Amino acid sequence: MTDLQLVRCVTLLTQSKTYSIDGILYRYLKSNGTIKHTQYMFRPLPRQRKTADLQLNRDKVLRKVYEVPSLYNQHQATQTATAIQQSLF
Repeated sequence: MTDLQLVRCVTLLTQSKTYSIDGILYRYLKSNGTIKHTQYMFRPLPRQRKTADLQLNRDKVLRKVYEVPSLYNQHQATQTATAIQQSLF
């Protein structure tokens, strides 16, 4: 994963991209809060060391979040009657 690109604007965050934060792969979920104090939610992809959702403010997103262009739109979810299966590759 040497092709990491620092996120330069929080408005460019999308759910179809994969992001690297401190070496862990995350998917962007949503933003919530007020205009001045917006919080951005990220969920780790399956089989990562971390399992809890991550909530960052704007400044930390601009300093710590890197986009992984080679994994664009490759995490998928398949839903059946009994389970949900997610795939990274």
